[in-house]
Amino acid sequence: MEMPVPDASVLSRKAQIVARLCEILPREAVISDERETHAYECDALTAYKCPPLCAVLPANTKEVSDVLRICHEMGVPVVPRGSGTSLAGGALPTADSVILGVAKMNDVIETNYDDRYIRVQSGRTNLSVTGAVETNGYFYAPDPSSQLACAIAGNIAMNSGGAHCLKYGVTTNNLMGVTMVLMDGTVVEIGGAHLDAGGLDILGVICGSEGQLGVVTEATLRILHKPEGARPVLMGYESSEVAGQVVTDIIKAGILPVAIEFMDRPCIEATEAFAKAGYPMCEALLIVEVEGSDAEIDAQLKLIMDIAAKHNPVELREAKDADEAGRIWLGRKSAFGAMGQINDYMCLDGTIPVSSLPFVLKRIGEMSKKFGLDVGNVFHAGDGNMHPLILFDANKPGDLELCEEFGAEILKLCVEVGGCLTGEHGVGIEKRDLMNVQYDPADLEAQMAIKDIFDPAWLLNAAKVFPLNASETRRAA
Repeated sequence: MEMPVPDASVLSRKAQIVARLCEILPREAVISDERETHAYECDALTAYKCPPLCAVLPANTKEVSDVLRICHEMGVPVVPRGSGTSLAGGALPTADSVILGVAKMNDVIETNYDDRYIRVQSGRTNLSVTGAVETNGYFYAPDPSSQLACAIAGNIAMNSGGAHCLKYGVTTNNLMGVTMVLMDGTVVEIGGAHLDAGGLDILGVICGSEGQLGVVTEATLRILHKPEGARPVLMGYESSEVAGQVVTDIIKAGILPVAIEFMDRPCIEATEAFAKAGYPMCEALLIVEVEGSDAEIDAQLKLIMDIAAKHNPVELREAKDADEAGRIWLGRKSAFGAMGQINDYMCLDGTIPVSSLPFVLKRIGEMSKKFGLDVGNVFHAGDGNMHPLILFDANKPGDLELCEEFGAEILKLCVEVGGCLTGEHGVGIEKRDLMNVQYDPADLEAQMAIKDIFDPAWLLNAAKVFPLNASETRRAA
C-alpha cells in the first residue's frame, strides 16, 4: 500500500516539534520515544505499520486547539486517532506525522433527558454512552461490533453503524452537533442540542469525513427511550442465496425489524467452536429481532415467521426468554473474534441494495473458488451492509496481495450492482485507490474542494480517502 514519502524537513525538526508540544501539554501526554510510538504504528488494519514522529494525548478542546495550531505553524501532518479500531487504515500514520489521540477525552459533559440528548467528549467509548444513561431508561442506538472499545470520535469519522442500524440508523442519524477544531486551531460549533440547530447544515459533511476536515472533540448525541421489549428469532437455511431472498422478502413486506443479521457456514462453524451458542449447522443463518410491546412483537414475528417458513428453513427458533435471546445473539457478537481464532482475515464493508443480496452472495462464492481463498460472510443484512471476511495466511508470501485483489473485486461488484465501497468502516487506505471505481474525476474534485476549505494546507490525514495521484498537487503545495 503506497504512502507518501515522509517530509525530510519535518523529520529533521523532531526535537524542536516535540519541545513545542511539551510547552502546551503535560510531558506524559507527549510520546516521542521511538519504542513507545510503536503502540500507534497502525490501527486494526494491521497489515500496514509505520511509527509516527510522535503521539500526543490532549485532555480537552483547548489542548487540541493548541496542538493543531503548533503543527499548522510548523507544517507538520496530523493523523487523528480514536481507539484505533478502524479496519480501513484510517489512523495509519506516516513517519513525519503526529498522532493526535483522544483517549483521555472521555467525560460526560451534559445529559438532558427532557430534550433527549447527551453531550460527551469524543474519546468516550460507544458502549459507555449508553452506560451513562441506561439507569434512567435511555440508550444510544448505534452499536458497532467494536462498541466496547471504539470511540465516538471514530464513530463520527467513519459514520459507524451496527446491528440495530436498520431501525435506528447509523451515526449520522443520531448525531446532533459537534465541537470541532480546524487544522489552524480554530474551534467551531456545528449543529446543537436539537436536530434543526441554527447555522449552516454541514453536520452531514463532518460525519463520515474520516479526519479530513477537523478533529471532533465533543459530540451531542441523540438518546432514546429503551423499548418496552425485544425478541429475536433465528432462522437456518441450506443456501446463502435463499437466506438472502428471505431478507428481501421481509423488507418488501413492509416490516421494519430492529435488526436483520446474516452469517454463513464458515462463520457459524467458527462461532460455535468459539462461543457455543447452539447454532444449527447449515449454510446460512439469519437473526431477526423486533421490539415493542408483547402484542406488537407477537404480530411482527408472526409475519416474519410466515415469510421464513415459505423458504423451507432447516430451523426456525423464536427466543422464549432473555437467556435464549442472549444465546441467539452470542454467536453473532462473537463472530469477528471467532474468525480470528482460525485464520488471518480481511474484513470488507461494501454496501448493496437489499434486492441484490442473493446475486452478490452467489458471485462472492464463485470468486472464492476463482481466487482459492475461503470467505466467511457476516453482515447487517437489513440495510445491505456486507462484511465478507476473506481468509488468508499472512505468513505465506503473496497471500496478502491475493486477498487484497479478491477484496477489490468484491467491492467493485458492490458498486456495479448499485451500492458503494463502504458502509461504516470508511475508505482509509484500504479503499483509497478504488475511489475511481465509484466516482469520476469531477466527483473527486468536488470532494477535495471541500477539504481545501477546511484544511487548505492538506495536513490532516491527507494520505487517506483520495487516490494519491488525484491529491498529489494539493499535498505538495
